[in-house]
Amino acid sequence: MKVLMVLTSHSELGNTGKKTGFWIEEFAAPYYVLADAGAEITLASPKGGQPPIDPKSELADFQTESTRRFNQDEALKNKLAHTKKLTDISAEDYDAVFYPGGHGPLWDLANDPNSIALIETFYAQHKPIAFVCHAPAALAKVMTPDGQPLVKGKEVTGFSDTEEEAVELTKVVPFLVEDKLKELGAYYSKGKDWHPYALKDGLLITGQNPASSADVAGILLETLS
Repeated sequence: MKVLMVLTSHSELGNTGKKTGFWIEEFAAPYYVLADAGAEITLASPKGGQPPIDPKSELADFQTESTRRFNQDEALKNKLAHTKKLTDISAEDYDAVFYPGGHGPLWDLANDPNSIALIETFYAQHKPIAFVCHAPAALAKVMTPDGQPLVKGKEVTGFSDTEEEAVELTKVVPFLVEDKLKELGAYYSKGKDWHPYALKDGLLITGQNPASSADVAGILLETLS
């Protein structure tokens, strides 16, 4: 069981002068769910090397069992520092792909031609594709072979407008995940803010927020088995 995890390479939070990147919980929780089940995991990002960690996700308030495990895991930290470039990745080599969130994907993965092509290939090869929190942004320009948005007519979730309002970034981000998914014709739904909520529609698996990360990985495992 070989799983590819794709992380953002984008570190600038719009024009705020602040930093962003990927959210540690959304990487660590799924990573350990998958790895503990025996998955062989490859890490990749648009630029390769160390993907930027959202500094907010390192604050004490956001620590979980998974992030504490990651903080002690020097081998995984070293692996994370050497992600492969997306240009060197072939979907044929993997059984599934998982995209952790954080605000970074709104800028780079939403528009990255290599990521878009990769998702389209995974889906065409009937392999599960999973996204959590802001990562469904990576689906913004992903199309089916007949030129329709891949999410059109599908049950999906992702970071909600109310959650984005709560973190006061609705005016900073290039688009809102919930609004974008609806605009593309997806059937968007959500659970309570900050509570686990994950959906599966065929091979497409999505989670609403950081609390949904492990659930998305669990559904991915079930789908693979």
